[in-house]
Amino acid sequence: MRQTKRLAEFQKSVTNRYNIYNSLFLSLPYADMENVATLVPLLFEQCEKGLNAGKKPEEILENFFTGVAGITDEKQRIDFMFRIIQYVERQVVLYDSVEDAAFPKLQKYTNSLGIKDYFELVDQNKNWDKISKKLSTFSARIVLTAHPTQFYTPAVLDIISELRKMIEDNRINDIDTTLQQLGLTSLVNSRKPTPLDEAKNIIHILRNTYYDAIGEMFQDIKKSIRDEKFDNYDIIKLGFWPGGDRDGNPYVTEDITKKVADELRLTLMKCYYNDIKVLRKKLTFRGLAEPLELLSDKLYKAMFQTEFLVSYEEIIQSLEQVKDVLVNDYHGLYLEDLTKMIDKVHIFKVHFATLDIRQDHSKHYLTVTEVLKKHGVIKESLEELSQEELINCLLKKDITVNESDFTEDIVVQTLTNISHLKEIQNRNGEAGCNRYIISNSEDIFSVLFVFGLFRWCGWKAEDITFDIVPLFETMKGMDASEEVMQALFDIPMYKEHLARRKDVHTIMLGFSDGTKDGGYLKANWSILKTKETLSKVCKKNGIKAIFFDGRGGPPARGGGKTHRFYAAQTKDVANHEIQLTVQGQTITSTFGTKEQFKHNAEQLLTAGLSNNLFGKEHKISGEQRRLIEKLSQLSFNKYDALKQHEKFIPYLEHRSTLKYYTKANIGSRPGKRGNKKQLTLSDLRAISFVGSWSQLKQNVPGYFGLGTAIAQLKEEGKMNDVKKLFKEVPFFRALMMNSMMSLAKTNFNLTSYMKEDKEFGDFWKILHQEFELSKKMLLQISGHKILMEDEAVSRESVKIREKIVLPLLVIQQNALFHITKDSEYKELYEKIVTRSLYGNINASRNSA
Repeated sequence: MRQTKRLAEFQKSVTNRYNIYNSLFLSLPYADMENVATLVPLLFEQCEKGLNAGKKPEEILENFFTGVAGITDEKQRIDFMFRIIQYVERQVVLYDSVEDAAFPKLQKYTNSLGIKDYFELVDQNKNWDKISKKLSTFSARIVLTAHPTQFYTPAVLDIISELRKMIEDNRINDIDTTLQQLGLTSLVNSRKPTPLDEAKNIIHILRNTYYDAIGEMFQDIKKSIRDEKFDNYDIIKLGFWPGGDRDGNPYVTEDITKKVADELRLTLMKCYYNDIKVLRKKLTFRGLAEPLELLSDKLYKAMFQTEFLVSYEEIIQSLEQVKDVLVNDYHGLYLEDLTKMIDKVHIFKVHFATLDIRQDHSKHYLTVTEVLKKHGVIKESLEELSQEELINCLLKKDITVNESDFTEDIVVQTLTNISHLKEIQNRNGEAGCNRYIISNSEDIFSVLFVFGLFRWCGWKAEDITFDIVPLFETMKGMDASEEVMQALFDIPMYKEHLARRKDVHTIMLGFSDGTKDGGYLKANWSILKTKETLSKVCKKNGIKAIFFDGRGGPPARGGGKTHRFYAAQTKDVANHEIQLTVQGQTITSTFGTKEQFKHNAEQLLTAGLSNNLFGKEHKISGEQRRLIEKLSQLSFNKYDALKQHEKFIPYLEHRSTLKYYTKANIGSRPGKRGNKKQLTLSDLRAISFVGSWSQLKQNVPGYFGLGTAIAQLKEEGKMNDVKKLFKEVPFFRALMMNSMMSLAKTNFNLTSYMKEDKEFGDFWKILHQEFELSKKMLLQISGHKILMEDEAVSRESVKIREKIVLPLLVIQQNALFHITKDSEYKELYEKIVTRSLYGNINASRNSA
C-alpha cells in the first residue's frame, strides 16, 4: 500500500510536473532552440523505434535528418547534434530539480527509519539504557571525494537549488525565467578543474547545506534521547579528500593541501560569523554585546586573513562566558539559539571536515628506497635488506631527510607533504588532518613505510598524531590482510602507537578496484569475509576495528542502496562506526539538499544502530556460506575469462568512451595510473572503467558472471537453495537487488549493431548473452516479474532518466562509428563523444 501511494505521489509531483515545466523549453527565446525543442521528442521516438527494430545509430540519425529535420549537410547535422546535447543537458538539470523538490513529499510514504521513528521503536522495546550507551560512542563519518563523476559547477548547483524552491512553491513565471538563465549558463567547465577548484566546489556544499543540516540533526538526536547533556559531537563527522588525495593525481601538491585546509577553515569562520551576527540581533543585553562583538571581529578577520587564527578553545570559551551571563542575569532568554551555536562549534571545531591524505604504496616504496640509498643503507634496492633489517630501519634508525637532497618530483613531494602536516594540525587542530591512507596495501610495509617516513621527516614516534590506514582494495590485498594486521600488532613500537591512538585502528576496504579485479559477487563477498576476519583479529589484540568503505555511486563501485548495505552486515563485523566515501553525483543526488542529507545520514545511523538493538542478528550459516562461496567462485571464473579475453581491453579502447574521459574537463586527476603507452587493466581507474561500461549501457561490472553462476547451480538442482538464500540472507539479497539496478539501466539495443562487427562481434555476443542470462536468473531467484519490482519509484526514475538521454546516447554511438571511419569531421565527432559524457552521467546519478 505504501509503495502504491508513493508511486502515485511520484507521478503527481515528479512525472507530471517535469512534463509541464519541460514544455517551457519550447518557448525559450534563443536562436535555433525552438527548432531543437520541437524536434527532440520526434528524435526520441525515432531512436526508441529504431533501436527496438535493430537499426544502427547511424541509420536512425540518417532517417531522422532526412525524413524529419530536413538537414542534408554533414556539418549542419553535427552543429544540430551539439545543440541537442546542450538541450538534453538542461532537461537533466530540470529533472534533477523536480525530483529533489519532491523528496520531502515522497518520504511520507517510505518504510525507511528516521531518527524519530527509531526512538519510537526504542520506547516500545524499552532499550533506553542500551541505546544511550551506544549513541554516546557511535559515529557515522561521511567522506566527500573529488572523483570525477560530478560535472555541475557551483553556478549550476545554485540554479538547481533555486529551481527546487520555485518548483516546491509552483512559481511558474520564476521557473520560466530561471530556465532562460539556465539556457544561457554553461554547464561544463571551460578548462580542467584544479584540485583546489574541486575542493572549493564541494566546500560550497559544506557551507550551504551540511553546516546547518548536521547542526539540526544533532539537535534532533539530543531532543529524542531526552538528554540535554548529550555530548557525542562526533555522531556525524565529515571527511574530505579533495586536496589530500594524491593517489594517481600529480597535481595535488603540498601547497594545494595547505590551501584546501585553509579554505575549509576560512569557510567555517564565515559560517560562525553569520551565526554570531544573528545571535547579536537577539542578545542585545548589557554585558553580552561587548564579548559577542569581540568574537565577531575575530571571526571576521579569521574568515579573510589566512594567518589570523582563532582556536576552537577560544571560540568555545567566549560563547560559554556569554552563556553564563545569559543564564544568570537574563533568565536564559534565547538560550536555545546560543546552545545550538555552541554545539556546532563542538562539532566542526576549526576544521569543518577532516582532510585525509592518501597515496599509493608504490610511491612510498620509491621514496623509502631513495632515502635509504641517499643515506648509504642500500646501494640500489630494498631487496638488499632482510625483512627484519628493513623494519629496524623504519622503526629505529635515526635518519633526517631534507627534501632538497632529492631530484625526483614524487619523492620531494612525498617528503615535503609529510614534513608540513604538523603545520595543518597547528592551524586547523588535530582533527583537521589526522589520517594517512595507503592505496594498494598488500603487506606490513604499506603501513610501516608511512610510519618510518613520518619519523625521518621530523616527527618523534611518540608524537605521530596520525592514524595510518591501510587500504586493502585488490583480491590479493584482502587475502593478505589478516596476516598483515596481526604482524603489525605483534610489533611493540606499532602497538604503542596504537595505544596513543586510543587502541583504535581504521582499515579501509575498497570496492572499486576490488570489483574491477574480482568481479561483482566475489569482490563483495570477499570484503564481507575480510571484515569478519579482521574484526576477530583486532578484538583478539585488544584493538577496536573501524571499517572505512570505499563506496562509489554505482553498485559496480560499491554503491547502490547504502542503508540496505549497512543494515545487511553480519553480527561478526565490528560495528563501532560507519565510514564511507561519497563521490561524484552521489554527493549532490543523495546528500545534495538539507532534507536529503538529513534523511540519508539518519539512515546510516539507524542502519548501524539497528544491527545491535532490534530483531535477530544477521547470521550466515555454514551451508549458506558454502553456497555463496560457490556462486562467488563460479561468477569470478566467468568474469576472469572475460578479463583474459584478447578483445577485452581493445573493446574498451576502441568501442567505448574510455579514452574520452581524460579529454573531458571533468576532474583534475588523470584517467589512469602511470604513464605506460600500453593500457593495462591494473593501471585503469575504476571510475573510467565502470563509467565506460555505463556509457555503452552495458554495465558489465555490475552483474557479469552472476547469470552463469546461478544457472550452474540450477543445473545441479540447487535453485531452491539459491532462492532461499535470496529470501533469508539480507547481505546476499542486497547484492542481488543492487545488481538488478545495474541490469535495469542496461540497454543492449543501443549497441546491437556491434554483433556484426568483424573484430568485436563475438565479444559483444558474450556480453549480451551474460546480460540476458543474469536478468533471467535474478528474476527467477527473486520471484519478480520485472527488474526492481519492489522499488517502483526508483524504477520510474530510472525509466524517465533513460528516456531523457536516449537521443544523446544514440548521437554518441553515431559519433563513435564515424570516428572509426576516419570522417573528415573526426575531430568534431570526438568532441561530440566527449561532450555527451556530461549529460549521460549526470542523468544516471550513480553512473550504472
